Amino acid sequence: MLKFICYPKCTTCQKAKKWLDDNKIEYELRDIKADKPTLDELKLWHTASGLPLKRFFNTSGLLYKSLDLKNRLPSMTEDEMLQLLSGDGMLVKRPLLIGEGWVLVGFKESEWEDQLKE
Repeated sequence: MLKFICYPKCTTCQKAKKWLDDNKIEYELRDIKADKPTLDELKLWHTASGLPLKRFFNTSGLLYKSLDLKNRLPSMTEDEMLQLLSGDGMLVKRPLLIGEGWVLVGFKESEWEDQLKE
């Protein structure tokens, strides 16, 4: 079963959820604010995604901006970044769609279609 990790008030997450529902794709929903990702989960997801860790940050979020992460991230280690991400779900880019051995970060309909047609 796919895991759909989102923030229910986020419009992009709502759009992604509607897309999943419209395409009759089953998933387990998890609220990223109420049930934030653990350090171990983030390590697994980062590896499975094949993406740079900085892509996991919600760069448009208020917390990201208030912590001045745009300027701080380049000098941080992966461990420091993972600690930050695991500390507050609102720092994590969403939605996340997690399948067996793969992770999609953010909602790009074409990427989701390509992944789910396989």
